[in-house]
Amino acid sequence: MTSPENATPLASRGSMRRIDWETFRRIAEDGATTLPIEQTAAWDAFDAAMEGREPWGRLVYATAAGTPRALISLTRMDVRGFPYLWARHAPVWLGEEPTAAEEAELRELLVEGVRFHDPAVVFVRLHCTHPAPELRELLQTMAYDHTVILNVDRADDEAFLASFKPRGRRDVRKALRNTELTYHDETDKAEEVFGELYQILLETGDRDGFSAAPEDTYRTMLRTLGPDHCRLYVARRGGGEALAWSIDTLWGDGAGRYYAASTAEGRRGRAADALLYKEGCWLRERGVRTWDLMGAGSERTPELNGVGSFKGKFAPEGTVAIPGPWDLPVRPRVYAGLVRALGLKHRAESGVAAVRGRLRSLRSGAGEAPEQQ
Repeated sequence: MTSPENATPLASRGSMRRIDWETFRRIAEDGATTLPIEQTAAWDAFDAAMEGREPWGRLVYATAAGTPRALISLTRMDVRGFPYLWARHAPVWLGEEPTAAEEAELRELLVEGVRFHDPAVVFVRLHCTHPAPELRELLQTMAYDHTVILNVDRADDEAFLASFKPRGRRDVRKALRNTELTYHDETDKAEEVFGELYQILLETGDRDGFSAAPEDTYRTMLRTLGPDHCRLYVARRGGGEALAWSIDTLWGDGAGRYYAASTAEGRRGRAADALLYKEGCWLRERGVRTWDLMGAGSERTPELNGVGSFKGKFAPEGTVAIPGPWDLPVRPRVYAGLVRALGLKHRAESGVAAVRGRLRSLRSGAGEAPEQQ
């Protein structure tokens, strides 16, 4: 995909070309590699159902000898009216970890190909292990380059619990002794119950400092991925009020804890801890061996230190480093303009927030109740 289909690859270098899903799947299978669900045909249905997204295509990067080395599936998206491509959790490298030179060559071939096939694209978002001067911090989305990964391939439920750190085992056992707490796989009635669960997500966002996506995003994800690839698990009080929930994605022997939320009561009563244990047991029954809890704090994302601390008590290894996402400009001048525009927008929003804060302080000092937001 360096240029037209019959183009000659760079001398003494690898190549990149478009492939269909079946070829993509077979190459991963031949390489004994479990694809991230975002790199599969199942995710295409989700992207196609979401406004402003569409599957763009699949690529294979091969060595000079023609051996497949990495796979990339891209989604075409939009920021402020400018299109970009997102390789979620990709490139997927086959075999050993990539060298800096391999990553650089892949990026070079990718940019050349995108400029030829879709010249309107401003940048590509992809994951890289090695730093490079052409990589930029993400324009708007929070990145993470550390996570917690659990091995759920255990003999039984008790063996899975025994694999946790002592603090994790203690908190789960304490919650399991509370007979008021009940745990449910509610995948089959997700459409019915998700309105209640979304309110818990909004509460969690207010508490932890993040903004939830529109409710329809989660509903669409559950519906389009379907029960084979997306599960909804809920902790309730006596089978009634929801206290904690999570959405897990599945592909092959891998799973990801994509979204999770809990009420303040659910956190105090350790319902979230016991739910994580229960869902790990259920995922193991569905053939999952490796479970990514998806995101922990690092130098790039100190905002995730709190959630990383919660997740880390379930893994003796603690957090692990993974390739983080970066923006790779395809049209550098346009990308620089986007950076400036978003910077002005953020400064304006910060200024408005500061003015509102001063007004609230003045009103409070004058004996008036603070303004409600």
